Amino acid sequence: MHVRGFAISLAQILSLALVPAALADGDATQGAKVFLKCRACHQVGETAKNAVGPELNGLFGRQTGSVPGYNYSPANKNSGIVWDETIFREYIQNPKAKIPGTKMSFPGLKDQTDIDNVIAYLKQFGPDGKKL
Repeated sequence: MHVRGFAISLAQILSLALVPAALADGDATQGAKVFLKCRACHQVGETAKNAVGPELNGLFGRQTGSVPGYNYSPANKNSGIVWDETIFREYIQNPKAKIPGTKMSFPGLKDQTDIDNVIAYLKQFGPDGKKL
């Protein structure tokens, strides 16, 4: 009985550990709608160019401050951050808190579903702007 109780508890723990990963899968179609908040400054896709902010093609796995032709703040250039989902989640909630001195004036996304969705949307675009 003790072993069985442990097995059930372990199974429950494992299932709970998997739930956040499943919930973190966003909807790229909804993310395109969320990205409208970002589009005033950022572009993605094959024709994306730097604007008020840098283009965001191939964002995940890229070092901050590294898009050619964009004039970054020293804070972004020197942060040493490589974008991944965890760091992006922290940043997009409050850019100035994550990278003090960033030029990004966006107040942040607070809704976790919006964040999940915009991540799913951005992950579609490779460094060349083509959908993966």
